[in-house]
Amino acid sequence: MSSSLAALIGLAISIMLILKKVSPVYSLMLGALAGGLLAGAGLSATIVDMIDGVKGITPAILRILAAGVLSGVLIKTGAAESISRTIVQKMGGKRIYLALALATMILCSVGVFIDVAVITVAPIALMLAKSTDAPVGKVLLAMIGGGKCGNVMSPNPNTIIAAENYGADLPSVMAAGIVPAFIGLFVTVYVLVPLFPCRKGGSSVREDLVAGVSIDGQGLPSFWASILGPVMTILLLALRPLFGIAIDPLVALPVGGLVGILATRSWSKAGESVSFGLEKMSSVAILLVGTGTIAGVINASDIKDVVVGLLSGWNMGGAVMAPLSSALMSAATASSTAGATIASASFSETVLAAGVPALWAAAMTNAGATVLDHLPHGSFFHATGGSVGMSIKERLRLIPFESMVGLILTLLGAVSFFLLG
Repeated sequence: MSSSLAALIGLAISIMLILKKVSPVYSLMLGALAGGLLAGAGLSATIVDMIDGVKGITPAILRILAAGVLSGVLIKTGAAESISRTIVQKMGGKRIYLALALATMILCSVGVFIDVAVITVAPIALMLAKSTDAPVGKVLLAMIGGGKCGNVMSPNPNTIIAAENYGADLPSVMAAGIVPAFIGLFVTVYVLVPLFPCRKGGSSVREDLVAGVSIDGQGLPSFWASILGPVMTILLLALRPLFGIAIDPLVALPVGGLVGILATRSWSKAGESVSFGLEKMSSVAILLVGTGTIAGVINASDIKDVVVGLLSGWNMGGAVMAPLSSALMSAATASSTAGATIASASFSETVLAAGVPALWAAAMTNAGATVLDHLPHGSFFHATGGSVGMSIKERLRLIPFESMVGLILTLLGAVSFFLLG
């Protein structure tokens, strides 16, 4: 059996195990082991390939763990909630979808996980939906669309891993997503949300989800104190492209968290914030170990040659390979982080050899990971639906529209490459 076919069978085994609710980490490891053995590599060689795959993403794992400091501070100090409430309060109920999309976009753009961002904004969103009779489906679509837009320009795990594997500058990869993100936000709010079919009044808002919710958010830190930590992180990361002063994310992200603690005067919550952030990022880091194993087996196979052969008739085949592989891998794992990891670890050398600059390869891989990361075999699907009390049947109806947001971001990233790359 060819190594490319064996690797694909191994990936298929991982997907089936994930669908059967087996731990994604063990599913990916078992799929990697099966792929290597089916290729005839032997047990020892397969294990070496799996370990090499994990070694390749270890630097990114360290940076992702460091990102937990900033993320934890934003959530546990109330900074993330303060940011979202301020945006919604300033924009008012008349622009409910724009306000909710913008709030989740900003939270994701400063490093909050998209599912955490949606869960943070959801109580405010439901309160507004109840008072304005806005359909819950449209409300959730606005939040998810905004979150996906924020994801392509933030120091989150998938951006870090894509930049690391392609050897690109992280702040430059983040900057490459700014224009697509704002265009994607506009399309989400003014095209996709109006197109989403809902019966009049939409899903009823559950009383237990809005009990005691107030838009004022008394007791929270101010907006400017809340935003100071993320701003500091972005400024430190921007020193490299602007002035040639390299501040590694391993330093910039925790410093932003420290500044956030100082600005919000939340010293008593410092330990809790760090512990929470580490817990969230640890789950991602463990997932990346699993993705690293299967990426190592795929990288050792000849699947790259097969893909190159299929795209050889197209001058821009390398540019297509970056987002396409990321979209397919994120669909397989129902995770943007896992998708970006497997795609960039497996195809980076081939994409770069095709002449695609590292910056744009990483940016398109990052965008491609948002196309199909919301499928039902992943936690994001259930976490976001549960945050607004939506049934699985109702939640399934959002999938095509979520995919359109990711596809728009990917196409805009490709257009930016063709114009500027």
